[in-house]
Amino acid sequence: MNKIKHLCLALSIIGTACQSSPDKQISEAASSITEEGFDHYMAVIANDSLLGRKPFTEGEVRTINYLERTFKELGLAPGNGDSYRQEVPMVEITSYPQQEITFNGKNGKLASHLLDDIVLGSRRVQEKVDVTNTDLVFAGFGIVAPEYNWNDYDGLDVKGKTVVVMINDPGFYDPTLFKGKNMTYYGRWTYKFEEAARQGATGALIIHQEDAASYGWHVVRNGWSGPQLNLQTENNGADRAAFEGWISGETAAKLLQVAGQSIDLLEQAKKPGFKAVDLQTSTSVHIQQELKKSTSNNVLGLLKGSERPEEVIVYSAHWDHFGVGEPVEGDSIYNGAVDNGTGIAGLLELANAFKKAPTSPKRSILFIALTGEEEGLLGSAYYAAHPIFPLEKTVANINMDAMQPIGKTNDIVIVGLGQSEMDEYAERAAKKQGRHIVPQADASNGWFYRSDHFNFAKVGIPALYPATGDQVIGQESVYGIQLKKEYNKQRYHQPQDEYVASKWNIDGIVEDLKLLFDVGYTLSMEKDYPKWKKGSEFKSIGEQLRK
Repeated sequence: MNKIKHLCLALSIIGTACQSSPDKQISEAASSITEEGFDHYMAVIANDSLLGRKPFTEGEVRTINYLERTFKELGLAPGNGDSYRQEVPMVEITSYPQQEITFNGKNGKLASHLLDDIVLGSRRVQEKVDVTNTDLVFAGFGIVAPEYNWNDYDGLDVKGKTVVVMINDPGFYDPTLFKGKNMTYYGRWTYKFEEAARQGATGALIIHQEDAASYGWHVVRNGWSGPQLNLQTENNGADRAAFEGWISGETAAKLLQVAGQSIDLLEQAKKPGFKAVDLQTSTSVHIQQELKKSTSNNVLGLLKGSERPEEVIVYSAHWDHFGVGEPVEGDSIYNGAVDNGTGIAGLLELANAFKKAPTSPKRSILFIALTGEEEGLLGSAYYAAHPIFPLEKTVANINMDAMQPIGKTNDIVIVGLGQSEMDEYAERAAKKQGRHIVPQADASNGWFYRSDHFNFAKVGIPALYPATGDQVIGQESVYGIQLKKEYNKQRYHQPQDEYVASKWNIDGIVEDLKLLFDVGYTLSMEKDYPKWKKGSEFKSIGEQLRK
């Protein structure tokens, strides 16, 4: 036995490992995450040449080819058997409603104009939707939440009718209701349409209010002005309302006038015990539709675990954006640089760091670039329903979406802080950097339900969704929050969300990626599974998953 082996044996007897400490290994591997590497990926993923990365377009072809090629270059194995792709069957529906939708009430008529005042579409896979003289009912928030003792549909039969509902949930207006300012899933627009369909409504219209929605009308308009994607279903969307849409706040006020109702009706709906109101107003909707069934793709790269390869930690980010759409200030390519070029660039940098780790992770690491997030979290929903690796062996999900290039921060925001033990992993990693974790300053926007980690959480997998911190080092306390608000107002879901390297300060993003590497690597070397915390709506399903 040589001297080195003798030394290792002696060290093992006293409980000291020959190899470097875990923290040192993490630090060494994380050092390969650099501004230069991040910039290299951003310059491609947010480039005009990818045509805004919309599924079902040439932009998708170019994007997924790039991602697959890069996974191979990084030395990752295919994540789906012998393929780097998971096909996601979708249907593209391009809706053409009439340009003017008229509401007929007891106080006259209201003409609303498509895109300016109202957006409409249908998830039913049919070439024509004709709805004549459907009566409108104002159903408050459109929520059925027995755990909060709230039912806006109590005693209400909406079959054949169109419900008009408010965005968000009652907690946005009254901190004693629901989870206060922490929006629940009941506040999301997706839920509003789902519940309206469950109730048998023919149509559903959401009233847009900028504060409650957390984005302006332009976001709604841009998102509904072109083809819409949905997962293919066996019934071709027959269980959905015949039409869905939004009306602007101004249009809602005029609609109430036509119906002979006061705007105070919206205030009444915010209080417990509110009963739905028949607006004694009707409308007719006619929609021609172009249909296209095809498949989009999730792109997956795998680093196989050295000891427990069947146990998998998932890093995710969505690759898609809005493609080429309605021009804004002469630019029609929706590059999605922050949302979510940053997440994809981060995913690739993390994959590189894991490959360079001095000691390979014991658990497998799966890197998923997801499709269809902007269309309703479709790629992650499909993966959760058709997992490549068993859900019960999926340890956790770490999701990256819209990382802000505002510089280094003293903190890192955990969206949905308090949901699971993933918080503690993030807190320990942050502490090593001299930082701390914080909840969202304003959780009323429901971000925990607005990105792909949500679909992992829904099936019981603890999910960590970090966001850029607020406290930018060397700046006043409000500086970071102001920059985020500026992004949301001026660039979010607009062609102006572009990568301009000379204007971006990405050292903070790099620091965050190193923290996320620490979290995943630490988990990969353990045997424990993180758990949901008491009070989380995902706790019971998580416990069932691990049985």
